[in-house]
Amino acid sequence: MKNLLWKLLRKHISPAQLIGFSIANLVGLCIVILAVQFYNDVKPVFDDEESFIRKDYIVITRSVTGAGAMMGGSSEFDDAAIADIEAQPWCRKVGRFINSDFSIYATVGLGNSGRAMRSQFFFEAIPTDFIDVTDAQWSFDPARPEVPVIVSRDYLSLYNFGFAATQGLPRISEGQVGMIPLAFTFSGNGLNDVIPGRIVGFSSRLNTVIVPEDFLKWANARYGTGGARHPLRLIIEVNSPGDVKIEQYMADHHYDVAGDKNQAGKASYFLTIIVSIVVAVGIVISLLSFFVLMLSIYLLLQKNTQRLRDLLLLGYSPAQVSRSYIVMVLAINGVVLLLAVVLMLIMRAHYLPMLQALDVPAGSVLPAIVAGVVIMTAITVGNIIAIRCKVNALWLLEK
Repeated sequence: MKNLLWKLLRKHISPAQLIGFSIANLVGLCIVILAVQFYNDVKPVFDDEESFIRKDYIVITRSVTGAGAMMGGSSEFDDAAIADIEAQPWCRKVGRFINSDFSIYATVGLGNSGRAMRSQFFFEAIPTDFIDVTDAQWSFDPARPEVPVIVSRDYLSLYNFGFAATQGLPRISEGQVGMIPLAFTFSGNGLNDVIPGRIVGFSSRLNTVIVPEDFLKWANARYGTGGARHPLRLIIEVNSPGDVKIEQYMADHHYDVAGDKNQAGKASYFLTIIVSIVVAVGIVISLLSFFVLMLSIYLLLQKNTQRLRDLLLLGYSPAQVSRSYIVMVLAINGVVLLLAVVLMLIMRAHYLPMLQALDVPAGSVLPAIVAGVVIMTAITVGNIIAIRCKVNALWLLEK
């Protein structure tokens, strides 16, 4: 009986319309799940602290012009300026740099050669939340003084490929740094102390020499003036790196952003926008294909109106009459979903080697598949509701 019912109803089905819907739906769904999968694959690039594209932090200073420098213009950030930055929608939190205000000399032993390198030095400190190096001994105890230090990774490269290469000194790896004898000579307020130091890590985020806040406050009080000072630099955690509003704000207030973080942040920002646009385009195509199918179904039901009425008058229930169309929709949408997943996996196989060449781990395909299932389920439910509503409306007319 079901086969007879299907043979009767399918006479006015247009294969061209169904193929057109299927292709449109396949293209839209494939774009959506491919965009979701691509974003999931490149997400580690955004999350990795050492990534070339992760720039959630920016370091700013006040612009210093030639005239301003000669006239002794202030380069400090007062409380009002910091509060204004914290009130911006793109700002998560602000960290203040604390500067050393006493004389520092660093002495570095150079292994078995017996040679040592001595240089004038400087320290800065920021809140621990902004530091991208973790160490269990990142603290200072005045009773047993030893200064833990974090330096910029650029400094190590400068020593290895600049100073050491020209002076015949041994090159140093990051793993060997902790074994190098290091001592600091602090002078001020009539005091002259030598305190051992230890490099605990290298930062890719901060182009400076960082020590714990509690140590630098203690040292400034002991060797320096001890007075409260406004910071010369700020580190800002932003929620949308590369946002044009950040650049405009910095220009309006004459602030300089250290390094090229703002440019790299723009790359991250624009990549996010591009992925969002691609997903939006895919969703629009899927919605258009949904309405194409709705139109096809309504035209099909309209052509079969008389047959549907005859079937309903013969005693067939609306559910029995609707079932054939619902099965057809389920089959089409199921095939479209399967083909979209296969095409997504094929295209992913082409770009994945390029990401792996950048040491980016591949993400899971589960989120993309789930997104495809959710979208196709929503479209299918909409199709089924439309079919049942149309058949029920005809059934009510015949009652």
